Amino acid sequence: MTVVVLPEPSPVEVVVDPRELAWFTCRASGDGGQHLQRTESAVQVKHLPTGLMVRCESERSQHQNRATALAVLRARLLARERSERHAERASARRAQAGSGQRGDKRRTVRCQDGVVTDHVTGQRWSLRDYLRGDWELTA
Repeated sequence: MTVVVLPEPSPVEVVVDPRELAWFTCRASGDGGQHLQRTESAVQVKHLPTGLMVRCESERSQHQNRATALAVLRARLLARERSERHAERASARRAQAGSGQRGDKRRTVRCQDGVVTDHVTGQRWSLRDYLRGDWELTA
């Protein structure tokens, strides 16, 4: 058994256009006798732009199942939107931080030689001037 906990968004937080939804009804599965076999109380809703599909058959009433399916769809859309935003931020962060490898290096500070080299511009300064902050004036 798997349990997924999704935040329940308010109807204002995730606006779903009714024209973007395709509703299907069917008979519920499982044990339940004649009522399940004769009524189409299970509901499936498909969000056409994203292709997300939700099936709900937890209640006896089709109307209750429709409301539950719509709430679950909103929660999944919100979770999807948040994960996309998180992925965008993470990729931007990775691009800014670099890999930390030698190729990402801007400057080399060699204390033994007393030299600072800027690899982007190719300029060199003495370590003493660099530590005093005079390197920008001479650069």
